[in-house]
This record gives sequence, structure tokens and C-alpha cells, in this order.
Amino acid sequence: MIKKDDVQKLANLARIETTDTEAEEFANDLEHILEYVGQVNTLDLSDEQGQTGPVFNVMREDGDAHESGAHTEDLLNAAPDREGNYFKVKKIL
Repeated sequence: MIKKDDVQKLANLARIETTDTEAEEFANDLEHILEYVGQVNTLDLSDEQGQTGPVFNVMREDGDAHESGAHTEDLLNAAPDREGNYFKVKKIL
């Protein structure tokens, strides 16, 4: 069971200010969320329907890569402003 103190500790770690009322509401909400997610543990996965064999991570083969820098000039020319081989952007502070 999630308590108000647990929520306040988590909020403190996340540097989020919460009132006592909010902490109680969040504790209740989190309890319901965890119950809902916990339903995954009740699923019967013994009969894997539709599986014809083991499951593998299927990745595509890399094709022929283009030559390095082949499109650099086209990309830089499409930019509003550039400086050498770089995009020039406004300083953001």
C-alpha cells in the first residue's frame, strides 16, 4: 500500500512541491495504477497462440551505405545560414 509519506518522499526526490491533500490523492491514484498494471501478472501465458517457433529480435540487414559526406553540401545549402560545414543558429542562453 502506498502511503502519503511515500508520495511526499518521491515528490521531494523529484523536487516537486505537493500539499498534504495532493499527496493523499496521488497515493490513492498510484495505488489504483499499480493494481491495474499488476493485472499483467495474472495473465496465463502458458499457451502462446499463433507462435510457430522461438521468437528472435529481427533486424534488417544494412544495405550499401552512401558515401560519407555525399549529401552534406545539399543539406548545408538548404539551411537558412551556415558557417563553413556547420549550420549557423542563434545563440540561446
